[in-house]
Amino acid sequence: MELKEKQKKILEVAIELFKEKGYVGSSVRDLATKLNIKAASLYAHIRSKEEILEWICFGIAQDFFIELQTVKNTEIHPKEKLNLFIDKHLSVVLKNPDVTHIYSNEWKHLEERLPEFVELRKKYQLEVEQLISEIYQSQNWELKSPVFTTRFILHTLNNSYFWFKRNSESFEITEEIRDKILFGLIGKS
Repeated sequence: MELKEKQKKILEVAIELFKEKGYVGSSVRDLATKLNIKAASLYAHIRSKEEILEWICFGIAQDFFIELQTVKNTEIHPKEKLNLFIDKHLSVVLKNPDVTHIYSNEWKHLEERLPEFVELRKKYQLEVEQLISEIYQSQNWELKSPVFTTRFILHTLNNSYFWFKRNSESFEITEEIRDKILFGLIGKS
């Protein structure tokens, strides 16, 4: 999806607004006010407020898929592949903390494209589950529930932006997240 310059500005301001007030609590009028234009003028650039939510949700989902493909196409040791997946997924989350927040919490408000988005999320989860299952299998690690493990990892990664301060070093926390996912709470025994 290629946005025009004006749409990019609208998206940027909408992300701030949705993060601040939530998608439901934000109106087109609020957005227009923040952009210093009339609400009617906004419709020359967007179909609806929902279209902006679509841009956000489908845009970051595409970023996640691109990074996942990079991981899947990389020929490295399985444990390193899991590390790479965690790094790639976290890099998308940390480059876009506000977008990730909206993606994680507001996607349910999609109406027109909700079924398509739900299928996209399922597809991503299944591809990650397959990757994790292959890694566990190759390492002879016990994997009692691939579905739970995948959901746990994705939930942890998608909500990790809460732990990062915008101006702090993220490397140490990234390492900590990776270690907790790989070794759980008991450490590297």
